[in-house]
Order: sequence, then structure tokens, then C-alpha cells
Amino acid sequence: MSDEHAGDSGDDSGPNSDARPTVYDLAPNCTVDDVETGAYYHAVVNGVVEYGIFVDISDSVSGLIHESNLSADYEVGDRLVVRLDSIRENGDIAFAEDTPDDYRTLTIDHEPTITPISRLTVGESVTIEGVVSQIKQTGGPTVFRIADDSGIVAAAAFEEAGVRAFPHVELDDVVRMTGTVEDHEGTRQLEVDGLTVLEDDAAAEAHDRIDAALDERAEPESVEPLVEWPAFEKLRDDLEDVARLLRRTVLEGRPIRVRHHADGDGMCASVPVQLALERLITEVHDDPDAPRHLFKRLPSKAPFYEMEDVTRDLNFALEGRARHGQRLPFLLMLDNGSTEEDVPAYENLAHYDVPIAVVDHHHPDPEAVDPLLDAHVNPYLHGEDYRITTGMMCVELARMIHPDVSDDLRHVPAVAGLSDRSKAEVMDEYIELAKAEGYDREELLDVGEALDYAAHWLRYNDGASIVNDVLNVGCDDESRHRELVEFLSTRAERDVERQLESAEPHLEHERLESGANLYRIDLDKWAHRFTYPAPGKTTGKLHDRKVTETGEPVITIGYGPDFAVLRSDGVRLDIPRMVAELNEEVVGGGVSGGGHLVVGSIKFVSGMRAEVIDSLVEKMAEADIDEELSTTA
Repeated sequence: MSDEHAGDSGDDSGPNSDARPTVYDLAPNCTVDDVETGAYYHAVVNGVVEYGIFVDISDSVSGLIHESNLSADYEVGDRLVVRLDSIRENGDIAFAEDTPDDYRTLTIDHEPTITPISRLTVGESVTIEGVVSQIKQTGGPTVFRIADDSGIVAAAAFEEAGVRAFPHVELDDVVRMTGTVEDHEGTRQLEVDGLTVLEDDAAAEAHDRIDAALDERAEPESVEPLVEWPAFEKLRDDLEDVARLLRRTVLEGRPIRVRHHADGDGMCASVPVQLALERLITEVHDDPDAPRHLFKRLPSKAPFYEMEDVTRDLNFALEGRARHGQRLPFLLMLDNGSTEEDVPAYENLAHYDVPIAVVDHHHPDPEAVDPLLDAHVNPYLHGEDYRITTGMMCVELARMIHPDVSDDLRHVPAVAGLSDRSKAEVMDEYIELAKAEGYDREELLDVGEALDYAAHWLRYNDGASIVNDVLNVGCDDESRHRELVEFLSTRAERDVERQLESAEPHLEHERLESGANLYRIDLDKWAHRFTYPAPGKTTGKLHDRKVTETGEPVITIGYGPDFAVLRSDGVRLDIPRMVAELNEEVVGGGVSGGGHLVVGSIKFVSGMRAEVIDSLVEKMAEADIDEELSTTA
């Protein structure tokens, strides 16, 4: 008798083939699927009875050799060679003692049938293979989330109450699990019997297979834009890249955290994306509670990603990793995040390898931010400008992620455009699209006003339910939406009138050499503080009133102890450039800020306010009149 190793094909053809009989040595995890009638196997005696002996040929394949098929006496633990005679319908297996002359041994490894996660059926015993995306220790079992190329499933493994099962398993390991599929509070869950971590070639092969399948599934959905717009088409490839990243993130089971500007356009951008991602997360996880654990939307009060915001986000993410075994999240910045002021926060995230994507329409600093981003969508990067609002872009982004949201979003681009005073050439088409959904122009303006009013009082909270109801995205009660918008917009109008009554008499006016009207006001002295509207909104409302009254180019500056809010109509200010120049020219001013060509805000050292404002006015006096930027043209 001679032994040979696994890998021998057992092919008995050809002049140099080994024609000796083969006796198979099964790996311990081999099952009945790995055996066949008439084949020879190495066996171990596990029991002796009056009518024969029981033998094991693997941990799960056992059977009887009847005494009539035995040629000698055996004891438990003895080894012998057997022939598999039959497998009965009830699963009983019959063997015969039979040792062929001059045989060879071939080792057989178990190759189980792998069941795709998407095809798991309650009650079945299965084997799955996938990547560990979460490890959560509960007071009872350890719950693993396993992602394969078809879906994600929770798998509960019990060692003892509160004790980590399979402690050698880590996030991103490729594992093979066996167990029974059960119903757990309306969702499928695998009750784990066994787990093996794949290594080396097996792990690499599984990773490659899963990655290729996820790349294919992550491809954005093909959707026609809501309106035809050549300027927007320049951004389509960039938006598809972001959609691809977000879909892949959901398929991998990684959490997503969205930060957005706390105004009408910011919410018109973030809420559609939230709706699309939550629907996709629910489908992928087959769990209606999954979005609550894997998606979070939060406003940013500042026009950039502050260190306060990133510190909160990191703390939340690290707690989630420690308490719930989650990966660190993907960060999506909307209507914010394109400027040099965002860099310190991004550099902080870089220490933890947090992926970041930005969709914004403020004037960008690509040289500063792009090295820290995984994707960046901004109209300025394609020779366009702020008239393509972030809300307009994100409605299309949401439809690329999950096309079924389209019917909920047809009115949103018009709300975004009116809220951000877009002069896009397709605004009339967007308004007509909203009209077909039951909104006239005044109602769209009321929705935008109600959003701003809600955002002011929500401060740092997402206000998910109320914001969805105001915007009528994911809202299940049309009448509640209409009543809420009327109530909030009426309150907003009342508060604005009260603020303007206090502030307008104190506007200072001068005529610049260009012919533009310059208005300025000390909001710290002449406006109600800590109420609606905030300084930026107050400045905007005063500005709108003067534009309407004069019908001429107007610039308005509303300032406080250490900030200024800037608005322009009919004058090309290029506020980002002005901010950069002020920071260099006003020594000790500590000037920072940003915005669009005609809307922006700056901050500075309070003791240098006079110098900063005077220098700012000088630059404004030199700015060109531009009728294309006039709302009265």
C-alpha cells in the first residue's frame, strides 16, 4: 500500500497513468454530497453492536457494516478500508469491509454548495461565503453582518451570553459560514453552526469575485434628466461617479453620513439623496430598520465644514465602531465643502481613512480640497457657475441611486432654484415641471421660505420628519404638507417684516463710482438677535427690497462684530477672490470666508472690523456692472 496527496486527479487513462484502485481519505468537513456509491474510503470504527460495526468516513458521514460483510473483529478506534454499498432514502448508509490490493490514497477536501445571500430561505441549512462588514457583541450572541455579491445578512453566533464568538475574526475578513436560516423579527438571520476564515488564494479569489460583482451592481441607474440642459450635461459623469461610490458603499454595508448647508438649497439637495439611499439600504439589507443604523443626515451652520462638526462626526463614528462593530462611515458633503476652509476638517478625517465626496456649487478651491476627496462635483470645475444649484444636481444624483424616487422629486429642483435665486435658463422648465405636480410659483416660494424657517429653529438637528413634510419628499400626507408650509411660511413672513421694520431705517446708502448703490447696516445694533431671520437672511431681505425699489445695481453689506454678509445684484463681485485678497492685504484681519460671485460671507478679527469693511467697500467700488447678474434685467 502506498499513500499519495490531494491533487492527484485519479485519472487512470494514458500510458503513464496509475491504474491502481483509489481509496479516498475524506477531510473532516466532507458531507454526503462528497461521496458516491461503489467508491472506497478510509474509515474509523465508532461503535460495535451485535449485528456489526458503525464507522465514520468524515465527521458527518457515518454508516453500518453488517456482520455479514465483516471478515474480522474490530474495536472502537480501529481503522479499515470500506466500500460504500448504498445510501437509502432515509439517509442511512451501508458499507462493506473491502480492501483492494495495491491501492493508492487520494485526499478529498469538502467543497460545499455556496448559497447566495439573496437566495436564503427560512428553514434551510446553508453555507454562505462573504466579507465581514460588522461585528456586534450583544448581551447574548455575537452578530456578524456578512456581505457577498448578492446581499447582506446578519449571522448570530453564540459562545455564551455576552462572550465574543470566533474572536479571531476581524472586519473585512472573508469567511465561510454554515448554519440554519431563521426568521428574526421579520428579517432573515443565519444561526451559525460553524465559521472558517478563508486565507491566501482562497481569500483573494473570493475578494476578487465579490468585488467584481459589487462593481457591476454599483453601476448607477440610467435615467433621463428631468429637463434637457446642456450646461448640466457637463456634470453628468461626475455625478455618476458619486452615485457609483454611494451605491457601492451601501452594498458593502458601510454607514453613510451626510453634512449639508442649513438652508433651502442644502435641504433640497440632502433630502432626495437621503430618500434614495434609505430605500436602497432597506432593499440590500432586507431590513426596514437598517437605514436607522446606517444613514445619518446633519446640517452644518457654517458655510464650510467646521472643526466642531468634524469632531462630532468622528466621535460618533468611533463610538459606532467601538459599540456596534461598524466600519467608519462614508462622508458626503452637500452644498458645502469645496473651499480651502474645509481642508483642516478633511485632514482630520484623513487620519482615519474616511472616504469623502462633495457635491457643491459654491466657488471651489480644487487645488486645496481635491487631494483629500474621493469625488468632487462642482459646476465651476466645468466652466459653469452657481446657477446650477446643489439641489438640482442632487435630484439627479438621487435618481441615479434609486430611480423609483423620481415621482417624489419633480418639484424639488424648482424649490432649490427659487430658494437660491438661480438664474438658470431652465428655471421656467423646472417651474412648469412643478406646476404639473400641483405647485405654482408662489407655492414653491412658500415651500422654500418654510424650509429656511424650519432650518433656523432646528439649528444642528436634522429634523427629518418635519423637513420631509415641508418639502413633500417621502411625506405620506399631502394635506399635512400644505398646512405645514402655510403655517411656517406665514410665521416666517411675519418675523421678516418685524425684522425689516427695525433694521431698514438704519441702512446707510452711498453711490459708488460704478453707479451701483451700496447699502450697509450694523446688524449687531439694529436687528433683533437670536431670532428669525438670522443675519444672512436679514441682509438678503433688505437687499431684495432695495433691488425692487431702485431697479438698479445694488450691493448690500450686513455686518456684526466679526462677520459680514454680502449680497450683490447686477454687479460682478467675485466674492471668493475678494476674500483671498483681503486676507493678504489687511494685516492682522484674519479674513476668511467664501461664496459665489454675488453671494457670500466673511469672518474677521473684531478689532479690525473697520479696516476690513473699508477695504471691502473699496474693492466693491471697482467691481464691474454686469446686467447678466441682475434680477431686474
